[in-house]
Amino acid sequence: MNKNLWLLATAQGLFLTNNVVFIAINGLVGLALAPFGWMATLPVMGYVVGGALSTPLVARTQSALGRQASFQIGLLVALGSALLCAWAVMDRNFWLLVAATVIAGYYSANGQLYRFAAAELSTPAFRDKAISLVLAGGLVGAVLGPNIAARTKDWLGVPFAGAYVALAVVAVLSMVVMAFMRFPPAPPAVAGASRGRPLSVIVRQPVFIVATAGAALSFGVMNLLMAATPLAMQVCGFPFDDAALVLEWHVIGMFAPGFFTGHLIARFGVLPIMGVGVLLNIVCIGVALSGVDLHQFLIALFLLGVGWNFLFTGATTLSLQAYRPEEKDRAQAFINFCVFATMALTSFASGALVTTQGWQWLNIGSLAPVALTGLALIWLAWVRRRADNPA
Repeated sequence: MNKNLWLLATAQGLFLTNNVVFIAINGLVGLALAPFGWMATLPVMGYVVGGALSTPLVARTQSALGRQASFQIGLLVALGSALLCAWAVMDRNFWLLVAATVIAGYYSANGQLYRFAAAELSTPAFRDKAISLVLAGGLVGAVLGPNIAARTKDWLGVPFAGAYVALAVVAVLSMVVMAFMRFPPAPPAVAGASRGRPLSVIVRQPVFIVATAGAALSFGVMNLLMAATPLAMQVCGFPFDDAALVLEWHVIGMFAPGFFTGHLIARFGVLPIMGVGVLLNIVCIGVALSGVDLHQFLIALFLLGVGWNFLFTGATTLSLQAYRPEEKDRAQAFINFCVFATMALTSFASGALVTTQGWQWLNIGSLAPVALTGLALIWLAWVRRRADNPA
């Protein structure tokens, strides 16, 4: 771990602070302002739709301006969009809030590239551990996010307006951290040099398909259950402080394993660790279906976080096998677009299902993407075994 990796881990933590606060409050603010209850998670959906729409633009910006300049532009957008969210809440303007979260998605599209930047700041032999440890920086968000949401929600006299203002402060802090970072310079462009294989060729590789599916579906399941949790707990009569506690332990589960996930992948292989992530998701759903006491919400969401860490870290590590350095911008943008598109779908489904069908059916429905992820891992293991032992 060098200085730049520590700073990137800090930036990751501040990025997750933004995400956790958005997840904690956007659904509740949406429920208070939306014309209909099933629209409650549209502000959550707006954030990920904005991220999906921004991925091609961010890829071009990264290629033209480099990592640091692009990341700083993303943080400027985070600052402006947080203040716009605060204004929307104070004005009780639901559609302005949705628009502000769509704009904030540009920051999310940048932040999702922090994990790939980690691989570039380390030696090839340390890349899986570097990705894992930078993701572990999300522990900052696990502690700061729920506490910021709980302690600043009444700052301005309008519920949760103060929390959005606090996120503007977090964006400024992250800009300071990013200013001290140094990324490797991009190789100089050479006239006539190959840009690598077409994207259509890259995405047809089994390893790329499974890496993308693992990243997108792990985020989709996590988002489906996490976004619905504050709403489900409110329906069950729990105060917001209890929901903040559950989200805090969920995010701890997401990022605390980052201190050893890379070592586990190096020792046991990426596919077995991703398989453990699938099993943890299944156990999480079982706990969630067993009841709606506080400890059941907390244990289920903690297991969901650990399962996500194993799957997402594994998927990111696996994806590095699928593209060459000159192909990274296009390949990474495609992976992130799939992640955001899946999250957009699950963000909307989360609010619609939990407000119309209830917490139980939401969890039952989440078994489908978990099973699909498990089947994808089995398929890739079979493909590799056939390649190693041709008939």
